[in-house]
Amino acid sequence: MKTDALPSAVLFDLDGTLIDTAPDFIRCLNMLRQQHELAPLPAEHIRRSVSNGARAMIRVGFGLEPEHPDYLEKHTAFLDLYEAGVAIETTLFEGMDELLRDLESRSIPWGIVTNKPARFAIPLIEALGLAERCATLICPDHVTERKPHPESLFLACREIGAEPKLAVYVGDHERDIEAGRNAGMRTIAVRYGYIEQPESVDLWQADIIVDTVSDLAKLLQ
Repeated sequence: MKTDALPSAVLFDLDGTLIDTAPDFIRCLNMLRQQHELAPLPAEHIRRSVSNGARAMIRVGFGLEPEHPDYLEKHTAFLDLYEAGVAIETTLFEGMDELLRDLESRSIPWGIVTNKPARFAIPLIEALGLAERCATLICPDHVTERKPHPESLFLACREIGAEPKLAVYVGDHERDIEAGRNAGMRTIAVRYGYIEQPESVDLWQADIIVDTVSDLAKLLQ
């Protein structure tokens, strides 16, 4: 990945890359466990699975897969709890606001491409004051195929007016990097995200891997 040329756009995955949603996932899952008279789980045990969404939360919290007869009830209850408090404890990762402001100061558009449904993503970015700042927000509701298919990244680039081959996609999951590569974009994997097997990041074939938001900011500068 060349660092001497300005990207046409910088696109971010949402959970675990741009914002730290784990505290609200942890809070909601342990609330649901409490309703079923179960002890709370350690935060770190839940945190590393957050990027895999509600299905992973029900697997972690109750050991249930979608085919189990009790799965749907718990999945629905978890999503209702989350929707009711989508941004109570969620924040931008430390240093991320400064990174975004630097991009904005250099007129480099940035956007969000996520597998998080619009039902949650839109009120979340509004609550964090990002709705007016990001150039695009692409959710599964807006496309036919989810990541790692490149459709959502192509749509984001069209909305921004950016060439995919000159854009950058930043993510904390293998599907993010695969989606970026499928779109012909430059890719950055972030180790600070919600990664179940940290050692696997080196196998994702990202153009660059960074350990911290500070490292990411320096790279994009």
